[in-house]
Amino acid sequence: MNRNSVIAIVVLLLLILGGILLFKHKDDLEGGPNATSTPNASTTNVVSNTQNPIVRSKDLPTVEGDRNTIPTNSSVVVTGYVTPNGSPTTYWYEYGTTNNLGLKTTVQSIGSGYVRIRTPGYITKLNANTVYYFRLVAQNSFGTTQGTTYSFSTNNNPSTQGNPPSATTNQATGITRTGAVLNGQYNPNGSQSTYWFEYGTDNNFGNLTEFKAAGDGSSSVTVSQTIANLNSLTRYYYRINVQNQYGTVNGATQSFITVGPAAATVPTVDTTAATNISASSARLNGRLTPNGAVTTYWFEYSENSLIGTVVKMTTPTQTLNGDAQATNVLFDQTNLNSNTKYFYRLVAKNQYGTVEGDMVNFRTNN
Repeated sequence: MNRNSVIAIVVLLLLILGGILLFKHKDDLEGGPNATSTPNASTTNVVSNTQNPIVRSKDLPTVEGDRNTIPTNSSVVVTGYVTPNGSPTTYWYEYGTTNNLGLKTTVQSIGSGYVRIRTPGYITKLNANTVYYFRLVAQNSFGTTQGTTYSFSTNNNPSTQGNPPSATTNQATGITRTGAVLNGQYNPNGSQSTYWFEYGTDNNFGNLTEFKAAGDGSSSVTVSQTIANLNSLTRYYYRINVQNQYGTVNGATQSFITVGPAAATVPTVDTTAATNISASSARLNGRLTPNGAVTTYWFEYSENSLIGTVVKMTTPTQTLNGDAQATNVLFDQTNLNSNTKYFYRLVAKNQYGTVEGDMVNFRTNN
């Protein structure tokens, strides 16, 4: 190889190396595939979704005033909407005969969820034939949000008579590892009303059930709402809320604790004494706790106490939901031999394993 060829090869190698370095530098400047950034700090509520996680930031309440009103000679019904945005929120209406306002209604609570909630208000002791200004205001731990200021004029129509609904939170029932039934009662007090439940792992709640029509009757109505996807062995707080055009009423806060175990495991079984014994039949009894996983169960029985090593007979399998608590189970076995001693046990199986209960015996009648 001559001198000129060597020089050409060296120059070519230098050009290639320079291009690689230049490309890498450009990639770094433009935030290449491994570039990272640090987001601004904020308080968030993350709803678990492995495919598309939903991140909700706690923030000031969102306020939507409504210019539509129902005025009379001395009162007015106003309304709007507030979204709490993750923090316990209250609302009220400010009003007055000038844009300076100066007066306010009673403060009412609408919880801490991320759902847009109607916010009715009833303002009384107004002067007839007078222009009034008003706005909806909401407040949580992040601050206060004021809605748009609107106006209305009172007239000569007699004032409407009405009252906010009443609400009572009752004890929860049907409590399992992951669910419960929330109970309450309300009285619409003669005006079309709506009710819903709030619940969560602290007094701030954070979760809402669907809004349901409560009618416009004048008597107490008992209602229930099933909730699911709860954590086991966890205390939950809840209350019923009811509202009509005259205001929003919150029932007292109550709580319950979901049952265990904290993590699903093998079932717990207990073979109990046989009953309804006759010459050819008997009721085989046991007690079963699924412990958080769907469980199948059956009874094994034999004329020999060595059920596991000799010919044994089994009853048909049955199934118990994983959220079920300790449950009495049974099977009425027929076609038994008279005056014969039988041995039996309860057996249960779920995804975590199979468990055999203790052996119990009985003798059929003559």
